[in-house]
Amino acid sequence: MKAIAAYLLPQDIVLGLDAVDREQLFALIGRHMGVYHGLDEHFVAHCLSRREQAGSTALGLGVAIPHARIDGLERVRVLYARLRAPIPFAAPDNLPVSHVLALLVPHPATDEHLRLLADAAQMFADRRFREQLSAAADLREVTRLFAG
Repeated sequence: MKAIAAYLLPQDIVLGLDAVDREQLFALIGRHMGVYHGLDEHFVAHCLSRREQAGSTALGLGVAIPHARIDGLERVRVLYARLRAPIPFAAPDNLPVSHVLALLVPHPATDEHLRLLADAAQMFADRRFREQLSAAADLREVTRLFAG
């Protein structure tokens, strides 16, 4: 099983998310984390935005992995969102992003944070994985793909 799959819960898979830009995306991720995990939605959005200011978390190929360290977080939280329409994300290849894997990790972060980022980057580098994820019709199929 891939490391990401251990943290990706069915309620944290959102297919067809409507966001017009990064800031709205971060606000929606924050709202989701507030509703499903009791986190402060504004703080989550702020932390993601602050990390993004340090440099784009877009990998290219239509993928971004926004991540942030969150004070007081007890465990890693992961959210996968497939956007209804791609958004600009300052990607190295200048392509807009349609796949978003948000990682929220406890502060201070451990080696697990780096392992998750590496795992995610490796998965999304695979063209077949991206194509299958784009075509996935439901949460069960997305979960299966992340489990590898």
